[in-house]
Formats: sequence, structure tokens, C-alpha cells
Amino acid sequence: MEEEEAPVTPLAAPSLDDQGVLSYAGTDGRRYVVGFPPEIDEARMEQVMTTLSGGGDLFLQIEAFCDRWIQQVSGPDLNQHDALVLLLTTLETALEDRYPDGD
Repeated sequence: MEEEEAPVTPLAAPSLDDQGVLSYAGTDGRRYVVGFPPEIDEARMEQVMTTLSGGGDLFLQIEAFCDRWIQQVSGPDLNQHDALVLLLTTLETALEDRYPDGD
């Protein structure tokens, strides 16, 4: 029986690199490329990338709020990394029902 790989928690939010590739760093230190479904055509992919780029300023604001939250809640009883993990899992839990997997 094949073992299922444990999901990797993103260490930071996805970002576009110099080549326009969307990727994120995982808690395991590896870089993960966020891929598109194989059936997506180049024009659609370009449209998605343009939309993502348009949200860049808002994303930076969200990132700043996350930094502020981590600074506020971390301390002797909760280190910054654990606060980050708590933030990401709490956000995922809070939002996943609003945005179900699939179409």
C-alpha cells in the first residue's frame, strides 16, 4: 500500500519570481511551484497571471496584517513560527467552506 505524502505548510504566501512563475517556500525549506491544471491553455494562463498580478497591492496589505498579528500574539508562550502555523491553519479552516474545491 502506497503511503500518502503529508501536506507541506507554506512558509510564506505564493509570489511571482523573475520568470513569472508562481511559487512558495514550504516549512520543509523546499520551493514549490504552483501549477495550473494541464488542460488550461496559454491565453487562459496569461489571463490568470494578469489577475494575480493585479491583486499584488492587496496581497502586500494582507501580508502586513499577518505580520502585525504574529508580532502581537507571539511571545514566551507562542513563538513566531507556531503563530504563523496557527494563523495559516485558522485562515484555511475559516475560509475553506466558502471556497470549496472544484468548480
